Amino acid sequence: MRDLVGSLTRGLGVMEILAAHPQGLTLTETAEKAGLTRAGARRFLLTLVASGYAVQDGRTFRLSSRLISVARAWLGGASLWAFAEPFMREVSTRFGEACSAAVLSGEDVVYVARVPGRHILSVALHVGTRLPAFCTSMGRVLLSDLPRGDLDRFLARAELRPLTARTLTDRADLRAAILSAAAGGYALVDEELEPGLRSIAVPVRDRTGRAVAAINVSTQSARLSAQTMTADVLPALRDAARQIEDFFVVQ
Repeated sequence: MRDLVGSLTRGLGVMEILAAHPQGLTLTETAEKAGLTRAGARRFLLTLVASGYAVQDGRTFRLSSRLISVARAWLGGASLWAFAEPFMREVSTRFGEACSAAVLSGEDVVYVARVPGRHILSVALHVGTRLPAFCTSMGRVLLSDLPRGDLDRFLARAELRPLTARTLTDRADLRAAILSAAAGGYALVDEELEPGLRSIAVPVRDRTGRAVAAINVSTQSARLSAQTMTADVLPALRDAARQIEDFFVVQ
């Protein structure tokens, strides 16, 4: 498309690659991972260094803390999550488990808020974490709110990698699970993202009824059974979601 700036897209891609390698990358490594020539990668890297978004240490390039400042400024403006945090914390405290919020971004969910639980999970999660939408409870809840045509397009293009022995990778089965989440108003995902990890999620809707985010509780399967998640955790999550949705009423 004529309105798109290809060089900006490639530059952002280089930033994402550096973000995935906090220890830094050489020019050659960056070029290989970005699919660029060495000369092209060098221009992007030196531009990032000159603008303060990256630093160069000998042959190695890595992102600078300036990007964190940008992210914090954006998150500081997301007042919904400041409003939501006390309700998420109440759920987390009640069950001793982490309570998180995420939004849909392409084929992923991106964590926008998180209250840690008393227990440490095997998978490290924090604000800004991206996870595949197809095998996460918050992802399935958000996918279930898509128009059916958009959902079909997502299922047609998504890379359905088996992350565990229980990951749903059959497109028909996954579609059925997403439609079940739409019908029930929640999604329970059991050891599909990580062995032993179980989570349950509900949508957070704006005043038009559109699911703009999701909140979940995640736990190790040995701590909370699926039955406990649906019988006890689900009602608490729904109460928290309704209170968070009040934000849109008072805006």
